[in-house]
Amino acid sequence: MKDNQYSAKYALIYSALVSIILLAPLFYYMVYMKNIHAIQNELLLKEKSLLIVKAMQEYDQNDEYFEYPRFKTFESGLYDEKFQPIFTLIKTSINYFKDGYYLDDNEAYLVVKLPKGRYFGASYLVLHNTISYASVYEKVLLILFSIAILIFILSVYFLKTFARPFQKMNKQLDNFIKDSMHEINTPLSIINVNIDLYNRKNTPNKYMQRMKAAAKVLSNIYNDMDYLIKHERLEHEKKNIDIAQFLQDRIEYFSEVAAMKNITIHTDISSCGSIYMNEKQLQRLIDNNISNAIKYSYENSQIDIALYMQGGKCHLAFKDYGVGIEKIEKIFSRYYREDTSKGGFGIGLNIVKSIINHENIELKIESNLKQGSLFLYIFPHNPHK
Repeated sequence: MKDNQYSAKYALIYSALVSIILLAPLFYYMVYMKNIHAIQNELLLKEKSLLIVKAMQEYDQNDEYFEYPRFKTFESGLYDEKFQPIFTLIKTSINYFKDGYYLDDNEAYLVVKLPKGRYFGASYLVLHNTISYASVYEKVLLILFSIAILIFILSVYFLKTFARPFQKMNKQLDNFIKDSMHEINTPLSIINVNIDLYNRKNTPNKYMQRMKAAAKVLSNIYNDMDYLIKHERLEHEKKNIDIAQFLQDRIEYFSEVAAMKNITIHTDISSCGSIYMNEKQLQRLIDNNISNAIKYSYENSQIDIALYMQGGKCHLAFKDYGVGIEKIEKIFSRYYREDTSKGGFGIGLNIVKSIINHENIELKIESNLKQGSLFLYIFPHNPHK
């Protein structure tokens, strides 16, 4: 994963966790603000009640009619001792007829007891309005969003700052590995070329065969490391590959490696047409499976490799008769090795996993301890034939 993506990912996770932690105090803050809002509304209703009482006090009995005060956001009404309306603009039912301020969900009521027989025979003045907490919610969300953004920015900054020494170290390590790979490639190529030249001029012997096999094992490890370093930066061009011929070439390449353990490779290769894939990725898939089959097989045993068409899809199977796999779910983890005595770095199957995931290749595994393992790859239908 790239450094910027890494920083952004963990900064986002950290910001989310901190924001969740802040939900508790923000909740209490919201409750507090809603209470303040309710108190302000109560004062406002009391202010309106005073205006209504004042208007009724100023009413002259000689006037033909009394113009009852009306408000846009408030409703009010006059009620008798039995809580029956004398005149009311309130459309909702009232559950409270006792002096005071009441809240019923978002409905607010103020009940004011009036002097008996003074205001049109009314005993109660009731005011009603609907409280909206939208402003409170908006403020809380704005605070939460602002805190989350601030934490995210600070998290990204500090993660990058703290990671800078490690990035520098990783860069130096990457450069070291790249230089080492380059330095390994040259002598490895010279070894292979000179072994081939020697075998052409002289009768092959078991010592040269062992050297050739060891060089091929080292080449496979080198190719895995080279792919691991470069695959994220390179464009892997795809083409139609005759998989049967390609597989046969790779089996022949590993024949000397198998011979070191006196392992026989049995093949059952049928025409499977062509598959649309990058050649290097296909080679890594096949090479790692053959190499692992040889590595984990018992001496003087055999390996079965089959290629066939079934259900319109190409099937590629590798079966060995060796130690088997104890923890199948872990074998694709990078650097994981069940048997450290077998050598290697534990990156081969991790590379295979990344390739099959990218290419939508289905994998089925069967394994029994001390009996062997079967890896079956099912390639998707090729639309580029």
